[in-house]
Amino acid sequence: MTTAPATNTQAAMRLRELVFGAACAAAVRAAARLGVADALGDTPTSVTELADAVDTEPRPLRRLLRALTCYGIFAETTDDRFEHTEMSRLLREDAPNSLRYISLWCTEPWTWEAWPKLDEAVRSGRNVFPELFGKDFFEYLHSDAGDSAKVFDKAMTASSRQSAMDFAEYLDLTGVDSVVDIGGGQGHVLASLLEKHPALHGTLLDLPKVVAGADPRLQDGGTFSARARLVPGDCRADIPVRADLYIIKNILEWDDESTSRTLANVVAAARPGARVVVVENLVDDSPSMRFTTAMDLMLLLNVGGAKHSKDSLVRLMEDAGLDVAEVRPVNPYLHAFEATVRG
Repeated sequence: MTTAPATNTQAAMRLRELVFGAACAAAVRAAARLGVADALGDTPTSVTELADAVDTEPRPLRRLLRALTCYGIFAETTDDRFEHTEMSRLLREDAPNSLRYISLWCTEPWTWEAWPKLDEAVRSGRNVFPELFGKDFFEYLHSDAGDSAKVFDKAMTASSRQSAMDFAEYLDLTGVDSVVDIGGGQGHVLASLLEKHPALHGTLLDLPKVVAGADPRLQDGGTFSARARLVPGDCRADIPVRADLYIIKNILEWDDESTSRTLANVVAAARPGARVVVVENLVDDSPSMRFTTAMDLMLLLNVGGAKHSKDSLVRLMEDAGLDVAEVRPVNPYLHAFEATVRG
């Protein structure tokens, strides 16, 4: 009788864990929705006390927490008590870099219907969302899934604020008097830059309904209103702004044609030699590969978009008339492509 090599046993165990990944995601979602992390204080707390605080039965709550401890989310101590870990603290709504709404967004009800269709999306190369729900993703989100839309807005706001601070620290604005944030959402990046650089003037360009909800600091009467301009528009159609620096952060997730059109519009609007910084998650050469490749697959499912590799984005930028000088990390999730408009 032969014994399977230990490596085979380990591989089988790991694969079994991976195919039950939905259970882990569901457990994180349940903890976030129940508010377990918010209820747990700075000292180990019994399951009974936690159950009272979040209005659950103690025994199933214990099962949920024990499952999460296997992934480093919460830790079990003695006497049927649990305490926080670094990861579980990120599920608190009041955490400085809270991931509560990101955790909820990535596990919203529609995701559980879309993921099983991944093989169809891979086979066809098209998003499966319209076939599943009868309409495009964002139309569905805002017309049929109001609660999910609110989670999306909160998740994107939290993510944008966190990355905006990292980007403001990263960016060297020597010689830059004016900047435009293209597709910049509520303008968290622009507000962070205006706060750090008192002489800087900036423009936020995004769709009309997005600009209408811009960061209050950028609107009339806001802290930076004298140095900020809000321009409604679609960057895929036109970019009617001239500036020293053009920022394009986390929006080039469409098909290549739309991405190329946006980059070409930047080149058409800018003077030769103007600086362009594109900031994106990458599916290669990144310490956050598991996260970014998962995002890439979700984009395939819901909107038919894609995350870029370093080479694919450099190619699109250079084809549009940009000279890419370097690619540098902003944080573990984001890379900045430093370029200038070709003369």
